[in-house]
Amino acid sequence: MTAASVEKKVNGLAVASPEPRFDPVALAEAEAIRTRAAAEAEARRIKAAGEAEAARTLAAEQAEKERLANERARLALEKKQADHDAYVARKAAETAKAAAEREKAEKAEADHAQREAQLLADQERTEKIWKWGARGIYVVGLALAGPVQFMHFWDPERPFLIAAPALLEGFALAFAFGAAWAVAHRRDVAPYRVGIMLGAVIAAAVNLYGGMSDKEIGFNAGLIGAIASIGGPIVLMSYERGVAQKADGEPSRRDRRTAAKEAAAKAAAEIKARSEREAAAAKAASEKKIAEERAEAEQRRRDNDRQSHHPEVWAIAEAMRSARGSQYVTEQIWAEAWYRKTGSKLVGVTAEIEAESRAAQARMQNAASTPIIGEFSLIESQKAPRTKRDPNAPDGRRNNGGTPPVRRAGDTAPYSAPAKKQASLEQPASSAKNARPNAN
Repeated sequence: MTAASVEKKVNGLAVASPEPRFDPVALAEAEAIRTRAAAEAEARRIKAAGEAEAARTLAAEQAEKERLANERARLALEKKQADHDAYVARKAAETAKAAAEREKAEKAEADHAQREAQLLADQERTEKIWKWGARGIYVVGLALAGPVQFMHFWDPERPFLIAAPALLEGFALAFAFGAAWAVAHRRDVAPYRVGIMLGAVIAAAVNLYGGMSDKEIGFNAGLIGAIASIGGPIVLMSYERGVAQKADGEPSRRDRRTAAKEAAAKAAAEIKARSEREAAAAKAASEKKIAEERAEAEQRRRDNDRQSHHPEVWAIAEAMRSARGSQYVTEQIWAEAWYRKTGSKLVGVTAEIEAESRAAQARMQNAASTPIIGEFSLIESQKAPRTKRDPNAPDGRRNNGGTPPVRRAGDTAPYSAPAKKQASLEQPASSAKNARPNAN
């Protein structure tokens, strides 16, 4: 507002209007309105900036969450893939192992079958050799013994005796066939074997007698004929006996020896195991007895010690032991008796000991909380010694005429960024709140 006059025209005439009046209320209201508008604008700006910052922060947090989620998903996928690869590798290893074991088992079975087949082939081959060898020996024996007997029984006056050699040699041969029949039909073979040997002995005796009595035959021919008469049936009987043993499942002498050795080894192992068990049991019983004796000695020592040093508690413990039917004063009974007598749950602690302990703890706490002053002070040892001020020196705080000291830039440490931001958020709101009453 200016102090100059304002002219107005009224009915064509210039009339000087009076100077406008100064209104402080209106000015204050206008200033309040401007301040409020500025505060509101600043508040909206700060709010918008805060919302934008919050949006950016939220977006950054959301992006970080998504990144972490993606990272976790990637790690989980990698873990699943690694687990799957390990599972596949493990299954492949198990499959390869099973295939190797199956191949090994098949190879072992094939080798066993091959060995069994080879053994069976060898048995059949040797059986054929033994069979035809025994029969061949029997035939050779007949060829040797027959002529000797023919020469011995030949008599022109008695031509029918020519059948005697066939009777003597056929006697053993018939019993040999009977023995083979008995083996095939699972019958008793012993009578046929007796018949074979009886016929062989008779034929051998005739041959030997003929060789000794008839010079045309000679002793050598009679002896070889006797051997042939006995040898052939013996060989054939041995073959038939082997066949009978095989058919009956009778073990051979070698099998019996092997079985006897295995039985003896098993019996020896059982005896050894039994002796070891008995020794272990005796050792355990001895150790148990020693442990019981030590426990009883320790229990006696403990009882005597407690009875001599704590007779009152011992009387209560002994009464509780007797009432409960216990053999000894156990640790539980002793702890309960101690509690009943002293009121302390800690065995060995009495009221006097507890009081002294608490007093010592209180003294230690006071000593620990009292500051150390003097040459043993840790604070003084960490600080440099201060220079003593002259007592006659003027005190600038009280002798400067009441004028405060001059403040210069840098005297106060700068505020932190969060403090500045919080102050900027609170200051416009408080200014607007203080401006509203003036506006009304």
